[in-house]
Amino acid sequence: MATEGGGKEMNEIKTQFTTREGLYKLLPHSEYSRPNRVPFNSQGSNPVRVSFVNLNDQSGNGDRLCFNVGRELYFYIYKGVRKAADLSKPIDKRIYKGTQPTCHDFNHLTATAESVSLLVGFSAGQVQLIDPIKKETSKLFNEERLIDKSRVTCVKWVPGSESLFLVAHSSGNMYLYNVEHTCGTTAPHYQLLKQGENFAVHTCKSKSTRNPLLKWTVGEGALNEFAFSPDGKFLACVSQDGFLRVFNFDSVELHGTMKSYFGGLLCVCWSPDGKYIVTGGEDDLVTVWSFVDCRVIARGHGHKSWVSVVAFDPYTTSVEESDPMEFSGSDEDFQDLLHFGRDRANSTQSRLSKRNSTDSRPVSVTYRFGSVGQDTQLCLWDLTEDILFPHQPLSRARTHTNVMNATSPPAGSGGTNPGSNGNSITMPGNSVPPPLPRSNSLPHSAVSNAGSKSSVLDGAIASGVSKFATLSLHDRKERHHDKDHKRNHSMGHISSKSSDKLNLVTKTKTDPAKTLGTSLCPRMEDVPLLEPLICKKIAHERLTVLIFLEDCIVTACQEGFICTWARPGKVGLLSSQNQANSPSGTVV
Repeated sequence: MATEGGGKEMNEIKTQFTTREGLYKLLPHSEYSRPNRVPFNSQGSNPVRVSFVNLNDQSGNGDRLCFNVGRELYFYIYKGVRKAADLSKPIDKRIYKGTQPTCHDFNHLTATAESVSLLVGFSAGQVQLIDPIKKETSKLFNEERLIDKSRVTCVKWVPGSESLFLVAHSSGNMYLYNVEHTCGTTAPHYQLLKQGENFAVHTCKSKSTRNPLLKWTVGEGALNEFAFSPDGKFLACVSQDGFLRVFNFDSVELHGTMKSYFGGLLCVCWSPDGKYIVTGGEDDLVTVWSFVDCRVIARGHGHKSWVSVVAFDPYTTSVEESDPMEFSGSDEDFQDLLHFGRDRANSTQSRLSKRNSTDSRPVSVTYRFGSVGQDTQLCLWDLTEDILFPHQPLSRARTHTNVMNATSPPAGSGGTNPGSNGNSITMPGNSVPPPLPRSNSLPHSAVSNAGSKSSVLDGAIASGVSKFATLSLHDRKERHHDKDHKRNHSMGHISSKSSDKLNLVTKTKTDPAKTLGTSLCPRMEDVPLLEPLICKKIAHERLTVLIFLEDCIVTACQEGFICTWARPGKVGLLSSQNQANSPSGTVV
């Protein structure tokens, strides 16, 4: 609780906070860490990261949690708000020598109660494929560091694939791997596939198919993070040079770019429907970028240091309708109507697309996202109608809000949304976005190329890298881009005698002073400035994790503590069970 005196209150660690949905509360009994719970000395260590997977077993407790602390990697049953954490019984624990885990990702597509595929990236550049349920180590990629010697910054499975994964390094390179292929015993040689402004993509040149399938060289300096769009067709990358670059992943084409206000960009995420991208970084800001318009639409200032993680909350959203209607039914029914499927981004955009294409009433979505930073603060933000459509004529509307079993007055009755300008508003009927296909909530013009069944990526899945060049040359021709096609794709005119030819990427040094005030980086006064709904200090050390789950929010700090924040109405689920059982791992 807050104490007397502004200084003490500002420095006190918060254990709860309130938004329009109600009270979020820290659950000390549901905090995960190393078994001995001794705070980790984080000096010189890589950030603590957390990955979740649901095994879809019949017990109803299929969530599993993986996190790294220093040289250690842990795998636990995650009990969330339901039951206290049992730190004495990790399913799997690994301690590495000479290198540290830096990031990890589960393959949700293949996860079962008997087996799960987990990729782990390391500070020395290797990537390991392990099964923490069977306690097996399947494969080690880049073992001899012949592909890249720099730290792995991000590793993710390619959406919808059981075997392809993408790895980013602090060298500024990304590599596409297939778990079924080997890496070879010599350094790979590459052949240019496509290049553009400050990026190039190469295929691996070898007699037999081997890893990596592709090498991406992106920007200047470290490639800090990447994220796939909800439909898996686009890839957003943020780099130390301060640029967000968004690619069509299948056709390896640049869709759009954005420049930070200052310094490098450290983190990136997509909205659940793929229409907006949020970044954070060394300018202490969160920046909202429109995928459709390829422009910055808002910045948020609330952090006092670098922003380390940004994430959208798909379970807290508002649906605004110009034709008010009464809703009858339980809170659970209404929640089912509004909230997006857990850990299923495709389900999210399917619901949004279906609503937009079948409902004649104007419908809009107010997005909630969060951010955490090195200032140890958690910020929550609302992206509202007045920011998304500033030039549209506005009309009042009744607002239904997904409030996680809490209640909230409709906007028309005087309830205001913190951080927005008064009552909720909506677009007129003639402002409804065009109908969207269920399988893709992105604009048709933006994804027409990506929809081809004979895309580059599909070719890679089917036949390996040997067909990349063939597919890109012959199966993706367009009438209006023949000249660009020949210039960017023709393989016959490129010499590949040595790896020295890898620097064919067009590297134009971008002067920050020349980008400021342009569409790449508008001035602060030229775009709306968001204020956070809440901004709370929740840790002693810098925050490195923010994950939104259906019944809670998960955060983690560099001390190695993974905290569970129960959503409004969910905290009572834990109390009765804790009274019957002595909690293990209680925070003192």
